[in-house]
Amino acid sequence: MSAEVPHPDTLTPAWGLSWIAAAAETVHKYLPPTPLVRLWESASISGGLPPTEDALPARGMLPFQGPDASNEKESPVTKRGEAEIWLKLESLQPIGAFKIRGALVAVADAARRGVRHVVTPSSGNHGRAVAFAAKLFGLKATVVVPETIPAVKREAIAALGAEIVQVGARSSERLEEAESIAAEREAEIVYPYDDPRVVAGQGTLALELFSFLRTGDVLLVPVGGGGLIAGIATAVKARFSGVRVVGVEPEGADDTRRSLEAGYRVRRETIETMADGLRAEMPGAFTFPLVQRYVDALVTVSEEEIAAALRRLFLEARLVAEPSGAVALAGAFAVREGRGGRAAAPGEGGRLIAVISGGNVDPELFCSLIRR
Repeated sequence: MSAEVPHPDTLTPAWGLSWIAAAAETVHKYLPPTPLVRLWESASISGGLPPTEDALPARGMLPFQGPDASNEKESPVTKRGEAEIWLKLESLQPIGAFKIRGALVAVADAARRGVRHVVTPSSGNHGRAVAFAAKLFGLKATVVVPETIPAVKREAIAALGAEIVQVGARSSERLEEAESIAAEREAEIVYPYDDPRVVAGQGTLALELFSFLRTGDVLLVPVGGGGLIAGIATAVKARFSGVRVVGVEPEGADDTRRSLEAGYRVRRETIETMADGLRAEMPGAFTFPLVQRYVDALVTVSEEEIAAALRRLFLEARLVAEPSGAVALAGAFAVREGRGGRAAAPGEGGRLIAVISGGNVDPELFCSLIRR
C-alpha cells in the first residue's frame, strides 16, 4: 500500500477506491474472500426457541453463486414484496471478525518501515487482529483492553503472544494508556478505526461485493468508531451511485447518529449496550467526514432487536454471531419496517445486504440470548 495518506476532506470516491484497491493487495495475499449467503427466513420464529414440532427445515444457507443465480426466485418463507436479506460473513475470518483486514494493512506497513513494536487500544476484536498480524510479520504487540473485555476475546489475544494491559471501560482510557505506552517504548500505535491504513483495509470488504451489487441494493454496516463504514462507503460510492450504504448503531451507543444530527463530532458520555465492539464514545476524526459525505442513512436498534437478530442468525442460518456482529441484521429488519425513511429503503428489486461483522461471543452470554 502506498505510504501516501489522504485527507478525508479531499478523498474523492475514485481516489479512495484506488487507495482501497492498493490495500487489497495486502489483504487478499493472506485472506480469501468471506462468504456471501442468502438468509432463508421462517415466519415461524419471532423469538425464543421453537417447539420441536415447529422446527425449521434443514435449509441452512444458500452458497453465493453470482448475482444472477437466484435473484428471480422468491423465497418460500419471505413475504411477497419484501426485500431479500443477504449476509456477508466476516464472522468467518481467521480471527472471527472483519478487524483483521485493517490490522493486516496497518501492521504490514509498519513492518515494511522497520517498526518492531505495535501498540493498540481495543475492545477486543481489533486487538486480536493486531496480535495476529504482529505475529505474522514478526513484531511485538501490546494490546490495551477494558477490564470488561469478554474472556473469550482476552484469551484469544493472549494465545497469539501479545502483551495485555487492562484499564477502565471507557475507550478514552484505552487510548490514553496506549499512547503513553507507545511514547515510553518507542512503539507505533495502530488505532482501531481512526487510522487511514485501517480504513483502507476495512474497505476491501466492499471490493468482494462488486460482482454482486446492483442498483437498488442497500448495504447495512454496523457503526462504532466508523472505520468499517467509512471504508465501505468510500469504495461503494466510487462504483455504484444507485447502491445505498446505511449505518446501524445500538440505541445505547448512538454517538454517530448524534454527531450527524449536530453536524460535528459529539461525544456520548454514557454507553449502554451489549454490543461491546460498538462502544465508541465519539466518531473518529478521520472517519466522520467520510461518513458525512458517503453514508446515505443511519438507523438505531434496541438491545432486544440485537438479541432477536442474533437468535435468528443461529436458528435460521445456523450461524454464531456476537451482539456487535448481529447489529446490521437487526438494522435490515428495521429498514424493512420503514425505519430510516426513503434514504434507507431498497429500490425496486433491491436487496438488503447485512455485514455480520464478528462472531467472538462469550458462550454463556450467547446461550442466555438464545434462550430469551
